[in-house]
Parts: sequence; structure tokens; C-alpha cells
Amino acid sequence: MCNTLIPDAYRSPVAGDAPDPENGRKREFPPAPEPLPVPVMDNHTHLDFPDGKAPVGIKAALDAAAAVGVQGAVQVGCDLESSRFTVQAVDQDERLLGAVALHPNDAPRYAARGGLEEALAEIEQLAAHPRIRAIGETGLDFFRTEGEGLVHQKYSFRRHIDIAKRLGLTLQIHDRDAHSDVVQVLREEGAPERVVFHCFSGDEELAAVCNQEGWWMSFAGTLTFRNATNLRAALAVADPALVLVETDAPFLTPHPHRGRPNASYMVPYTVRAMAELTKTDLASMCAGISENTVRAYGSWV
Repeated sequence: MCNTLIPDAYRSPVAGDAPDPENGRKREFPPAPEPLPVPVMDNHTHLDFPDGKAPVGIKAALDAAAAVGVQGAVQVGCDLESSRFTVQAVDQDERLLGAVALHPNDAPRYAARGGLEEALAEIEQLAAHPRIRAIGETGLDFFRTEGEGLVHQKYSFRRHIDIAKRLGLTLQIHDRDAHSDVVQVLREEGAPERVVFHCFSGDEELAAVCNQEGWWMSFAGTLTFRNATNLRAALAVADPALVLVETDAPFLTPHPHRGRPNASYMVPYTVRAMAELTKTDLASMCAGISENTVRAYGSWV
């Protein structure tokens, strides 16, 4: 059962919830879920991506998450600007860890400007911060990039893998319509010790590969979508020791609030769905996710 209140930090100063005139999308944040019995962490969020009608600061966002049992998060960079923000953010609040990288769809843009090598060098410098625990999100995206851009995308992915291995960091994978190619590159390069498939989008076959390789599968609100039969099948066979949860906020808001803005306080909707689908006690599911997240990224304290 949902709490009917929207967290104060996410309340709009504008009354009502009229659709956005540009796209018809409602931009008011959803109500807060009931708190989880055991705290978990949101292992992928973008606090620098604005959404909704009111800006929300880092502390306020994490306070709202903590109120429902989400005690920490991994702030994720996608380009140089957001990666710089990530380093600043992890210094502002101890409930944050960070990941820095060039998103697969951004790598070709840097290459087109002749700045890919310089950008990769800065990512490695930013990753030296002790609270940056992952290189990500990186990987392959065959949905939005094609042609020559894929050459730069694969090159960037291989370079990110190398950085993660040399710095001893977790690798956070963005994989869209590219499952077999992502696995191939990881095997060719030799995967880092810790790999997380962010917003896991595969099926039973990819889940079996992750089980075999010891790669974590991070489930987002997409698991709750009515058409996500592949994700539910994957969760059913996923090794519970390799299961994580995330929001990818402000995107991928879980059912029944799909299409509205997302935030870390929404994690309990997805966790409850995971527990129900796997017929797992909710407290046990939460405890397992929390332990897995610390194994993937290290301690928050």
C-alpha cells in the first residue's frame, strides 16, 4: 500500500498535476512507497539530471530516500560534465558513492570533435577519487548509435574496461540491444573483477551468462512494466547473490507511476516487485540486495 504523500523535497510549487503541454507527460513526482523493512541502496541514479517541476538538492533527495529505507546511492556520470558533478557530489554527502565515464552514445560525439582521448584521460583522473567506486556507465548501445559511431563506441568501451582494471574499480555496463557484443568485448578484453549490468535488459540467456561469469544484474523499474516478460524470466533464474536494484532516476519510473519523474525514494516499488516475483520474504530480499551492493562497490562508510 502506498503512502499518499509526496516527499516534501519533491512537492511542486505549482498546484495540480496538469500534463506537460509539450509532450502530455505528468511531471509531478509520485507518492512515496511504504518504507522497506531492511535498508537497501540505489546503485544507479543521476542526481544532476533535472526532472519534475521543482529542483531537488542532493541532501533533500537522499533524505527522502532514507525515509523509505534507501540508505545510499551511486551517482553516475555519463560525460565529462556529469562526471565532474559526481566527484563534487560524493564530497557533499557521505550517503553517495560515484561512477564516472563517457556514455556509449556520447563517445562518438567526443571522437567527432577530436577530443575522445583527452576526455578518457580526464575520466581516469576523476576516477582516482576514493569515493568513486566504478567506471560507468559504459558499454554498447545499438539503439541510438550506428555506422562509424559504433567503432568509436567499442573503442571507448574497451578503454573504460582497461581503466577499471588498472584502478581496481567496478565496471558499470550500459547494454542496449547489444547483449552478445557486450559479452564478447568483456571476454576479449578480460572483464574486471566486478561487473554490473546496469538496468539489466536481457533475458534468461544473458542472466545465465551473468551467473556463469559472476556479473551482477541490476534491475530497475522496467521490471514492473507489463511487457517486461524477458526481465521477469531473467530474474527468475538470476543467482540471488548477483541481484541489485536501481532507479536510473529520473528515468524508468516503476509501475504504477510509469511515465512520471523517478527518484531514489521510488526504489521500494521495484524491490517489492522483485520479492513478489521470486516469492522471497521482503526483508530477506532487502538484506540480500544490500549485501550484494556492498560487495559490488565497497562500504559507504
